[in-house]
Amino acid sequence: MGSRGLIRVYALAFHADYRCRDSGACCSAGWDVPVELPVYRSLSDAMSAGRLRLSGTATTTGAFIVEPDLPNGAAAILERNDDDRCVFYASTSKCCIVHRDLGEEALPATCRHFPRITVQDSRGIFVSLSHFCPTAASMLFRDARVEIVADPPAFPARDYEGLAVTHDDLPPLLTPRMLMDVEGYAAWEGHMVARCGDIERAPASIVATLWRDAERLAQWRPGALTLSEAVAQMPHEYVDLRDEPAFHVGLLRHREVVAAVPDDLKPSDDEDGLDHADATFVQPAWEQWHAPVDRYLAAKAFASWTAYQGRGVKTIVRGIEAALALVRVEAARQCRNAQRRLDDALLLEAIRQADYLLNHLAVGEELARVWSDAEKQ
Repeated sequence: MGSRGLIRVYALAFHADYRCRDSGACCSAGWDVPVELPVYRSLSDAMSAGRLRLSGTATTTGAFIVEPDLPNGAAAILERNDDDRCVFYASTSKCCIVHRDLGEEALPATCRHFPRITVQDSRGIFVSLSHFCPTAASMLFRDARVEIVADPPAFPARDYEGLAVTHDDLPPLLTPRMLMDVEGYAAWEGHMVARCGDIERAPASIVATLWRDAERLAQWRPGALTLSEAVAQMPHEYVDLRDEPAFHVGLLRHREVVAAVPDDLKPSDDEDGLDHADATFVQPAWEQWHAPVDRYLAAKAFASWTAYQGRGVKTIVRGIEAALALVRVEAARQCRNAQRRLDDALLLEAIRQADYLLNHLAVGEELARVWSDAEKQ
């Protein structure tokens, strides 16, 4: 419990001071944004009273789509312009008109919560971020600690949309046949984040070490040691793996994620020349970008939906491995298209596209099902 008797909120240190910087990525992504009935009424009233206006480019559209087949709880969907930008996005000043003129609380829930990705369980509220948001992605490149912090200033204790784990729900699985306890899972989550904290280490080494640790932990049985004590007794040494897996292995992980995307959202195949681009533009520069990639892996280990949707600790690590593979494949694609060596701008865009696939296109339950095959290894 927090100092005011509220449930505590936790985040990663490098996310703890997040705030929207009006990049407009979410406002121009072409997403259907549902509008709850109270919000729909308040926005409609504000428009009628002249306190709220559409963007200057929204001359041929209204503000809302109102039709019979709307998502549950939605009274409308925000309309978009021909270029797929929200009609309330001011492209010249790069800001949300609703947020600017009426404040954050006037926004639909989806807009208020993006890019937050949350898990709430008996321990508290755990807030990570979607790095499709350019601001969130840029935070991976800062010289910031990789650790879990309580009561982050950016995320006050309040209701967040996300995965809500009730007292009737089971804790994460250690293996398909054994549950973890709350303390044991908290120790494992903290251990995974701490492993990613060695930001000078090759990401492949971190993933290989997590594989070793997960396989060791999966052998635990109730007895002399608690699960959290077993986590604490993991070897301090990392698996010294300097070379990334063969590029075709990363492509296989990428294809697994794409296969979990619904058909109407599935991206087109685009693998021509990626192996050459990886060898020519990515591999020679990869070592200098260990830090932001390791922070990205930490964000995948923290506030993990896969922990609750999958079949064990190996499933969680497989998801982290897939995230690394996606960054590498997307980095090759960015470098191929730009015909230049990997730099911070190209890596940031690669991370954005990796999280777009993982968090916004692929179905999480389907990913967890596929990644759970790791439990058979």
